[in-house]
Amino acid sequence: MLRRGDFSLKLKKLSRPYRKIGTIPQSKRVFRTATQIVNFAIIGDSHVGYQNGLSIFRNLLPQAVKSGNKKFVIFGGDNKHGSTGTQADVDYKAFKDTATAILKPKGIPFKASIGNWEDNTRAQFKKYLGNVLGQMNFPGTQGKVKYVWLDNASGKFSYASISLLKTLDPNYYYIIDCHWPLRVSGITIDPTHIVSQQETDNFFRAIPSAVRNKVLGIFTHHAHAFYEKLSNVYPGFTKTKFYVCGCSGAYQCKCGASSCVRGYYEASLAIQNNRVDLTVSTHRS
Repeated sequence: MLRRGDFSLKLKKLSRPYRKIGTIPQSKRVFRTATQIVNFAIIGDSHVGYQNGLSIFRNLLPQAVKSGNKKFVIFGGDNKHGSTGTQADVDYKAFKDTATAILKPKGIPFKASIGNWEDNTRAQFKKYLGNVLGQMNFPGTQGKVKYVWLDNASGKFSYASISLLKTLDPNYYYIIDCHWPLRVSGITIDPTHIVSQQETDNFFRAIPSAVRNKVLGIFTHHAHAFYEKLSNVYPGFTKTKFYVCGCSGAYQCKCGASSCVRGYYEASLAIQNNRVDLTVSTHRS
C-alpha cells in the first residue's frame, strides 16, 4: 500500500532528465583535435664557392623539398666557402639566389645560421642572409613552436646567443640550430669539430629549467657527418633530441659506395592539442 508522499516521490524520480546508460555528460567529454603535421628540412655546409659546390647544392636542395609539403628549410652555416671581399658577395648572392629560386615558388621560407667559414664576413652574411641569431615563430605551427638560431661560428657561443637562451618562454616549444656541434655524452664526432665541454654547459645551463622539456630538437653541423642522440642529451633535458647534419656541397663532402656524408635531414612536427613531437629521418645523396 502506498503511503502519503510515495506517489509524488516516484513522479520526481521519473521526471529527472533522461540520460542513456553509458554516455558521458557533455561537460565531461574530452574532444581531441586532429594531429597537425608540419614538415621541414635541415641542410648544412654547402660551401658555395668551392669547386662545384654550387652545382651540388642546386641539385640537392630540390630533392629535400620535392615531397612532404615542406613548410620551412633550415640552413646550418658554412652556406658559402671562405671567400672575402667582392668574391664573398658573389658567393653569398649565389647561395641566396639559388635558395630563393627553388623555395620561393613553393612558398617555403628559409633561415640560415652562420658558420665558421663565414665568421670573417659577418657584414656580408647579414646583408644577404639576415641576422646571425634570433627567434621566430616556426612556420606552420600557429605560434606553438619557436625557431631559435644561434651564433657559435667561432667555436664559442656569442654573449647575445647565451642571453637569448635565458629569455626562452615555457609557453612554447623550441627547435634550435647552431653551426658547431655540442659535446653531448657519447658523441662520436671528431672532437676537434665540436665545442668544448664548458661551451656545452654554458648552452644547456642558460636555458631556463621550466623550458628544458620544451626543447624538442637541437640541430648542428660543421663536422660533415651525420650523428644523432635521441635521449639523455644533457641532465634535465629528458625530451630533447640532438643531431649533427651532413654536408651539401663539394668541400670535404664525399658520397661513395662505402660511406656518404652528403645529404640532409627531413623532419616532422606532430602537433595535437598541447603536445608536440619531433621525428627526423636521414637522407644521403
